[in-house]
Amino acid sequence: MVNVDEAIIARLKSNNQLFEILVDCDMALALKEGKNISLKDVLAADKIFSDAKKGLEASENAMKQIFGTSEPEEVAKIIIKKGEIQLTREHRANLRERKRKQIINMLHVNGVDPRTHLPHPPQRIENALEEAKFHVEEFGQVHEQVQEALKKLRPILPIKFEVKEISVKIPAQFAAKSYQVLSMFGTKLREEWQNDGSLLTVLEMPGGLESDFYDKINSLTHGNVETKVLKIK
Repeated sequence: MVNVDEAIIARLKSNNQLFEILVDCDMALALKEGKNISLKDVLAADKIFSDAKKGLEASENAMKQIFGTSEPEEVAKIIIKKGEIQLTREHRANLRERKRKQIINMLHVNGVDPRTHLPHPPQRIENALEEAKFHVEEFGQVHEQVQEALKKLRPILPIKFEVKEISVKIPAQFAAKSYQVLSMFGTKLREEWQNDGSLLTVLEMPGGLESDFYDKINSLTHGNVETKVLKIK
């Protein structure tokens, strides 16, 4: 159970009635984002309050009317997922920063300059987002915010999302060791073992990973690898 003194309030207002719970901030945020978290690691008290600071508990009738149940755990889940978590300024800033890094990484991994088909460095993307005055929402979904970021970036930075199909032929002495690298960077569309023991495979990967993939596979095989871009989507 979470230490009450370190807990924050999560609340939901419905039908002019307020329902509050005491939660661990990080665990409540993880549960709100859909992660599989036990409520024992989230709640500081197995109670639903109408005013947590005063210790006033919500009535069972009110909970049944609003939530269809008065079971504290069921009501708590709804409050966390649909309600508001009262973040401290520090937690709010940390959450925004984490989301900002995720957005920049997704733009770097998937986005390329359409003129060169090469990825933009993360710092370039970060600078362009600042120039575009893009605001990160701490509770917004990363995928949705990436799409919004793309709209703001395009007048400043030429960028589009690409997927590439790349043929890779690896000599026999490196074939087994290459499996982990191949799995890290893309989805195998085709795989053939040649008579000489070499491995021929076709990978589908985000366009922004192409350069990093070449660096990794060349390092592993000491440059003894054949690659060819078959298709750009």
